[in-house]
Amino acid sequence: MASTGNTVGGLKATRQPLIRQNLRQSESLLGYFLVAPLMVCLLLLIVYPIIFAIYISFTDRMVGSEGQFIGLQNYANLIRQPAFQTTVFNTAALVFWIQSIKLVLGLGIAVLLNQNIRFRQFWRSLIVLPYAMPAFVAFIVWKLLFAPQGGAFNYILINLGLVQTHIDFLSSKELAMPSVIVASVWRGLPFWVISFLAGMQNIPAEWYEAAAIDGASAWQRFRHITVPSIRHVILVVMLISTIWTTNSFEAVWLMTGGGPSNATMTFPVLAYYGLQSLRIGESAAVAVSMLPVFAVLALLVATYLQRDN
Repeated sequence: MASTGNTVGGLKATRQPLIRQNLRQSESLLGYFLVAPLMVCLLLLIVYPIIFAIYISFTDRMVGSEGQFIGLQNYANLIRQPAFQTTVFNTAALVFWIQSIKLVLGLGIAVLLNQNIRFRQFWRSLIVLPYAMPAFVAFIVWKLLFAPQGGAFNYILINLGLVQTHIDFLSSKELAMPSVIVASVWRGLPFWVISFLAGMQNIPAEWYEAAAIDGASAWQRFRHITVPSIRHVILVVMLISTIWTTNSFEAVWLMTGGGPSNATMTFPVLAYYGLQSLRIGESAAVAVSMLPVFAVLALLVATYLQRDN
């Protein structure tokens, strides 16, 4: 009988790993089945359009014509064009200044809204309003504010005696880009503030209390506790906002149309002008030319986050 009991126990012990293995395989199959619709949607809505756009950028396709494969000729032509060179410089300057201003203001406002101030909930809800307004409406309003006749900024400057004549902000090569930057910062700042504020909510209050007891100043607490604690949030927000700013079309198109004299020309606007002239292949090359830059930035941020964890 003891021998029979040992045999049954051995069979049970042998079957248990097989049962667990079958369960894991079933769970894996169920997981693949549940994820499959999402993967199909990603392939159809994201991967396929990107691959197709890359393919078109290697052709001389025009509206009504399939075009032929011409390799890197579109990119070579773009590099030789002064308008494309100006576009690269303008886009880099636009992204740098907008991101820098948003970073400083976003951190400052988030720190302020994280304090126990009066009407804190009201101020938190107020900061979201620019982001809630449709982009089309927001930039049309800013265009009216910068208008030389009837614009609020000209009215204020003249009444304060700072200028004697009306200033056409959006038609000046020196002022058009700063005007677009101001409007873009106003529009996109809430995303930074909300993201930083959400990150600060997860910092234990005991850390600040202990630092204050040790004699750390407000700046030292911000530098050594706040910033390191939300550094991952800062990196991700900067990456996402950089992509959004580079691909932003409404701000430049509605306010300046890329002018005056290409002073505010950016990649989306240049690609749109290419579409207006029916050169689909060249327009696709303009749009795709920034893809390697975004891929490298995303890879660097992902690598840093993975290593830091």
